[in-house]
Amino acid sequence: MGMQGVISKPISLIIKDGYLRYYSSNNVILSGLNMQIPAQSWTCLLGKSGCGKSSLLRHIAGLLQRKADWQGELKTQPVCQLENEIAYMAQQDLLMPWLSVLDNVMLSSRFLKTPISEQKKRALSLLESVDLAHKEQCFPQQLSGGMRQRVALARTLMQDKSIVLMDEPFSSLDAVTRYRLQNLAIKLLKDKTVLLITHDPQEAIRLADKLYIMQGNPAFITELEIPTSATPRQFDAQGARLQQQIMTCLENDHE
Repeated sequence: MGMQGVISKPISLIIKDGYLRYYSSNNVILSGLNMQIPAQSWTCLLGKSGCGKSSLLRHIAGLLQRKADWQGELKTQPVCQLENEIAYMAQQDLLMPWLSVLDNVMLSSRFLKTPISEQKKRALSLLESVDLAHKEQCFPQQLSGGMRQRVALARTLMQDKSIVLMDEPFSSLDAVTRYRLQNLAIKLLKDKTVLLITHDPQEAIRLADKLYIMQGNPAFITELEIPTSATPRQFDAQGARLQQQIMTCLENDHE
């Protein structure tokens, strides 16, 4: 049994002259931010810790209402209700420790009108797609970190949204587990519009169809030219040169 998902409708995001400041602070987080996030592809946003990447992601997800002043344009093509199209995958897996793996995956769909039997069938199919069908009755504390993030990925897919926002979901994993989960995510999210924020240049180079780097205070972003090879990329000489360019930008931003 394979993953029985619904192909997402193509939705792109466009940000023009974005400005963000938390009401609790006088410091402007983002200013003059321009960004295009193409439909059904991976856009990666790099930057040092604390530069404003997560704040941008949280604003797009609608999590900063009444917490921050946003100015500028944030629009979708085609026009739609953005909050209805977004799934959010955080750095922490955010699994409920008192729920089984299967119930964690089904958690986001409990308020849907779909019959429970159909939800369970889809959840089991998703667990099979992340190679965890044999762990459906386990609890999160019985799983490794990589397994927990695979459950979180299945739960994200269960939401069946067109746009997936990813806030460094692989950063706490060891190198081999991270590599494998990146490959799995590329495969399973191929029909989604993905915005991944990361501080890892190699991760961004492996996964990006479009790559931005965030710098400055307040932060602005610059688009970087990426290799033309298919993702997930093998690390070659072109990737190494791009990594050096990124490291130089990040190092200068720390001065």
